[in-house]
Amino acid sequence: MRIARFGNGRIGVVVDDDQIVDVTDSVGVQPQEWPPVGPLRLIADFDRHAEALKKAAADGERLPLSSVPLLTPVPWPNKVIAFPVNYHDHGKEMRAGYRADRQGFFLKPPSALSGAGEPVVLPHLPGREVHHESELGIVIGKGGRGIAAADWRDHVFGYACLLDMVVRGREERVFRKAYDTFCPVGPWITTADEVGDPTALEMQLWVNDELRQHANTRDLVLDIPGMIEMASAVMTLHPGDIIATGTPAGVGPVSDGDTIRIRIDRVGEMSVPVRQGDAGATPAFAEPYQLEIAK
Repeated sequence: MRIARFGNGRIGVVVDDDQIVDVTDSVGVQPQEWPPVGPLRLIADFDRHAEALKKAAADGERLPLSSVPLLTPVPWPNKVIAFPVNYHDHGKEMRAGYRADRQGFFLKPPSALSGAGEPVVLPHLPGREVHHESELGIVIGKGGRGIAAADWRDHVFGYACLLDMVVRGREERVFRKAYDTFCPVGPWITTADEVGDPTALEMQLWVNDELRQHANTRDLVLDIPGMIEMASAVMTLHPGDIIATGTPAGVGPVSDGDTIRIRIDRVGEMSVPVRQGDAGATPAFAEPYQLEIAK
């Protein structure tokens, strides 16, 4: 099942690739509630709602998918967990002497989340580049602490495309990755049963018509079971938490007017426009920085 969030926060099921059925009322989500935790309750209680969702998707009115703005499917997760330098080729291009299996993870703020129907807004930082990073997003379904790697499947709800945007520099990593719209997730959540084995998924990213990143999840340094085990060794995972698996080689800058397109086999594809904003300046980014990426 492909579960999307659209419009003013309504829940939909995507059918036939180009249509969506509004199932908001069937699962008891209130689109305008604050905080917007309805999608978290849906994920946590999905088994209870599954039959109603299937019936609503089969019988409900279909809308053209292109007619609705897609939002991030999980707008209020407890946390977004990101694993840096989790592909060897990316580590080499960044000249990084560490990898995720020994470095651990960092957190991105939920306020950085945006959806497939929303632009990445570049902060006004003359002399700094903002780079794209294509990643697989893992959405936790069943929470827990101290989850064994062998039990990882019991805790995954589904998968999504994820972009980890970053201001290049030497300042704190989270600081450079925390701007609003710096974590597009979407275009929907594809439930784990539809994806099947996620350990050999092809992932590609284009900026406009230029293919910049192409990798397979088989090349992850720390695999998906390992990421769930490591994260839950430190903190309790909750339904709706998102794990970003890290990016492969090929990162690069984006500019106003660009379009970033990411596609992951059996998960989905989304295109996100890039727009220049006029906010976000801070003295910490006052000095220009030019990253020399090894190619």
